[in-house]
Amino acid sequence: MLALQIYWVFKNWISLNFQKIIFSFLPLLPAPCSLVNDRLTLLYHGEKAVNCDQFMLNQIKDLATKLAPRLIEIRRHIHSHPELSGQEYQTAAFVAGVLSSSGLYVQEGIGKTGVIGELRVNSNDERLLAIRTDMDALPIQERTGLEYASRAEGVMHACGHDVHTTVGLGTAMVLSQMAEELGGKIRFLFQPAEEIAQGASWMVEDGAMKNVSAILGVHVFPSIPAGSIGVRYGALTAAADDLEILIIGESGHGARPHEAVDAIWIASQVITALQQAISRTQNPLRPVVLTIGQINGGRAPNVIADKVRLLGTVRSLHPETRAQLPNWIENIVASVCHSYGATYQVNYHQGVPSVQNDYALTQLLQSAGEEAWSSDRVQVLPEPSLGAEDFSVYLDYAPGSMFRLGVGYKERILNHPLHHPEFEVDETAIITGVVTMAYAAYKYCQNSQT
Repeated sequence: MLALQIYWVFKNWISLNFQKIIFSFLPLLPAPCSLVNDRLTLLYHGEKAVNCDQFMLNQIKDLATKLAPRLIEIRRHIHSHPELSGQEYQTAAFVAGVLSSSGLYVQEGIGKTGVIGELRVNSNDERLLAIRTDMDALPIQERTGLEYASRAEGVMHACGHDVHTTVGLGTAMVLSQMAEELGGKIRFLFQPAEEIAQGASWMVEDGAMKNVSAILGVHVFPSIPAGSIGVRYGALTAAADDLEILIIGESGHGARPHEAVDAIWIASQVITALQQAISRTQNPLRPVVLTIGQINGGRAPNVIADKVRLLGTVRSLHPETRAQLPNWIENIVASVCHSYGATYQVNYHQGVPSVQNDYALTQLLQSAGEEAWSSDRVQVLPEPSLGAEDFSVYLDYAPGSMFRLGVGYKERILNHPLHHPEFEVDETAIITGVVTMAYAAYKYCQNSQT
């Protein structure tokens, strides 16, 4: 009986003092998060217990802050030397050099001018997280007047791809310094030719998505102030398709239109009919935007045109809506042309699909942003954009999510939009992007359920 009483007293003492006993040994361990696998366990650090996630977040922030001057240098170098889609040779070489110096395994010439950098660690986790950024610039003459403005005539980083590339490099530089704590595999994709919506397909063809379990991306957003980010559940961007319509009439004298079939006039009726039909026959809760941006036809002011070529773009958010658009357009064109004695051809080319953000990965980005910066600096975007992004191509191979990085100047009344010759970014946003992406990657690697 006495022995049994001693046993229960000792057991209760151990139970009550277990945490103190464990914490007394923690300072002897090589890393503050190495004792347990549960990342939510409170561990001893200094004079108090801190959350392991918080410790890692602080480490990421410290590393990013130390790298900030270098990252601004990198961004300004890339901004000063922009290269058009498929011509990113110097940018790719520069990116490869930075990745190599950070200890990543580098592959060049992926997707023609793309680069892959892999952070390889010893881990039992077979999952592979990809982080994608794009590198190409636009055929725009820069008018910012910045001292580091484009040195290439008629070429400018007016869509923030210089920032995207810098965020990708910064994330790789940070995570490479904490690879053992990361506990997961990361593949960085530096993609060419996003502006012509071909680079993602090129990268995929060269194996960029092989074994990838999930993918994250980022895009600058001047309407969100620097220091904040935006996340969007579901559709982030629209599908973007190309449209060509040929109207074939019959030429004649301008003074005798009744003896001809006026292709220009019929083309105008086709355009009007298409725009009117959108508002009356398409579900207003599933938007469609059809824009005719180019019209070619006619040879002389007094000759009725026999041929007109219309070129345009068609944007939609829902795959079901997109699937029925080619037939819907052709039926309207046919109806108009048959009414006035013309013939026609409709060539509909499907471009990149809509970016559909994965719910769990978007939740991951939101929580990473809120933990890193506070909830008031993370916007849940209520509306998608009808712009297009070939990030969607990767989503055919793995779930993914792209977040919006605020780059607007808080004190300015006007922040110029993307693709504007005076578009500028608040460079403090670079650290926001790096920390958010690096911490989201860490959380992904630690959470086996994501």
